[in-house]
Amino acid sequence: MSLTIDNLLRELVNREASDLHIKSGQPPIMRIHGSLTHTDYPPFTVEQTNNLLRSILNEERWARLESYKELDLSYQVDGLSRFRVNMFWSRGEINAVFRLIPFEIKTIDELNIPQVAKKIALMPRGLVLVTGATGSGKSTTLAAMVHHINTHRRQHIMTIEDPIEYVHQDNVSVINQRELGVDTHSFADALRHVMRQNPDVILVGEMRDLETIQLAITAAETGHLVFSTLHTVDAAQTIDRVVDVYSPDQQEQIRTQISTTIQAVISQTLIPKKDGMGRVAAFEVMVATPAIRTLIREGKTHLIYLEIQTGGEYGMQTLDGHLLQLLKENIIDFENALTKSQSPVEFKRRALNLGFGEATGSG
Repeated sequence: MSLTIDNLLRELVNREASDLHIKSGQPPIMRIHGSLTHTDYPPFTVEQTNNLLRSILNEERWARLESYKELDLSYQVDGLSRFRVNMFWSRGEINAVFRLIPFEIKTIDELNIPQVAKKIALMPRGLVLVTGATGSGKSTTLAAMVHHINTHRRQHIMTIEDPIEYVHQDNVSVINQRELGVDTHSFADALRHVMRQNPDVILVGEMRDLETIQLAITAAETGHLVFSTLHTVDAAQTIDRVVDVYSPDQQEQIRTQISTTIQAVISQTLIPKKDGMGRVAAFEVMVATPAIRTLIREGKTHLIYLEIQTGGEYGMQTLDGHLLQLLKENIIDFENALTKSQSPVEFKRRALNLGFGEATGSG
């Protein structure tokens, strides 16, 4: 039996892996519980790699891959799972990475996302940003929040994704999902027309450029709840990144706009579990209180962290605080927690006070 993409993806699911890497000159490589693991197959030749990847593309997508040298798409194995696929050229050869996207959308509770996410998801309007590095679980968190709306509010939810990952079924809400390259040409194109589609909630897969950011903020200003993502590590950096996209003469105005539209920033990272069975997400949560809105408007984003530290009553939490909690619950170990902490020296001191770190090895 010849090796097919579907066979490899079934093995990926059976081995509880998250990603499949296809590269010429290497056997298939799987990321299992966060670590890359070589499979026992013989290395792929260039011809085998091309044939495997070509087998799941139509002529139009193959032409796009050859023309643009990269391609994002979603792929589904019936009865198994969906996968987000990125194909790209490297040293003149085509490689690919497949990311597992389960059919089942987990709830906020099942994913241990902070409870305030439920309140944020049901806000009537404004901008909510979920941030973190590539592969930190942003799409999974957003899917859980959309799912929460879908079970609690009669609303029209429009998503613009690249590609569509989690597929939502209408519950009490009506959900339309649009995919770049299939249903629309760009985030900006879709956002320019979305107001005519009578949405209550808009999800923009990523705020990639100035035009998309402008349109997303305008949608939030005009009474819609807008979700999107950025590749930033915390709330302060997120606000700065949005402001820095604008020219210096526009930055004061955009700070004012963000200060009135932003509702929350949820930043997350994934950490290996202590028992080796997968990874767990740790979160920083900023909720836009009047004090935080003032700091944003006045360009004092460096002081946001202090507000988050003292904002527990609003559901706010620091990443380091959450890491300490996971440490106390024996879910993660000290070394991994330290590598993810925002203030390593302070985190180490607090961990030592709790009996973790150097004094006890790893707690």
